[in-house]
Amino acid sequence: MSHTDFSQKIIAWQQVHGRHQLPWQNTHDAYAIWVSEIMLQQTQVQAVIAYYQRFMQRFPDVQALAAAPQEEVMRYWSGLGYYSRARNLHDAAQKIVDEFAGQFPQQMPDILSLPGIGRSTAAAITAFAFEQQQAILDGNVKRIFARHFLIQGWPGQPKIEKQMWQLAEQLLPHKNIVAYTQGLMDLGATLCTRSKPRCIECPIQSSCQAYAQQMVAILPTSKPKKSLPQKHTVMLIVLDGDEVLLEKRPPSGIWGGLWSLPEISAQEIPDQVLQTRFALQAQASEPLAEVPHSFTHYKLNIIPQPMHLSERAPQAHAPQLLWLPLHEAVNAAIPTPVRKILLNLIQPV
Repeated sequence: MSHTDFSQKIIAWQQVHGRHQLPWQNTHDAYAIWVSEIMLQQTQVQAVIAYYQRFMQRFPDVQALAAAPQEEVMRYWSGLGYYSRARNLHDAAQKIVDEFAGQFPQQMPDILSLPGIGRSTAAAITAFAFEQQQAILDGNVKRIFARHFLIQGWPGQPKIEKQMWQLAEQLLPHKNIVAYTQGLMDLGATLCTRSKPRCIECPIQSSCQAYAQQMVAILPTSKPKKSLPQKHTVMLIVLDGDEVLLEKRPPSGIWGGLWSLPEISAQEIPDQVLQTRFALQAQASEPLAEVPHSFTHYKLNIIPQPMHLSERAPQAHAPQLLWLPLHEAVNAAIPTPVRKILLNLIQPV
């Protein structure tokens, strides 16, 4: 199959069988497309839709996003994970307002200068918003290329990735770039899936080398496995009546900028930490069941530690501290496992 045949088959398939009704489709609004592309990084379409609709209702354009406090942006992102995406989105919106007069830039070097945007995301935005001939190479596309062209080796390896980028450039069609780009995404998301691919329905099955050699199940090559290290932390549940104490996390690092339960190491003594850090008198009771949470590079085991407050000092109202009623706290900009802990207090399992 020639490169032209490959792209034409993808385009023809997308126009008939592809996805056409996602909330960020059928628009050339670069802002809306950009927000969707950032949300879709490492997150499934179905999980993104409701978040995207809420986010766009609150921040309908780049000016609204740039003007909003980061705290509010994080609240609308809370639960979607990979929170650096939200911080970068907010920073980039401010840069667009300050340096590009509030207009999303159209040139690749300018787009790549924005925080949180890499080559493939920039290409998707320019293809969908400005119909520029730019190649994408996200996880879906890597999977299609690995199978169709029988590329063995982990696609995250620089040598393999370079080979795939060259291929992505060569396969670009001369027209219908929107349908082609969307078609690659749709094909990877609906037919050429990681497990249980629907090869019989695939428009390029007849030329797929992995299909011909019965190697679909083993491609793309998996990343060499390393066992994830385990970490432990203690989160203090300090209640004063119906109110719970939340602490602002540092701007960088995991859950950067979110509110969370105060965290201590397993070696620290909870009541002493509360006294020295927050001027609070409280006693620890039996810890609750451990809450596991997985990150890309390690597993975190959270031990929720209830604290019985005997005295709440005035200085427990510092800027980085917040007392919120439980029913409000579960809707604040908090990490997913913290929400799980608080929900269990409201509705015990």
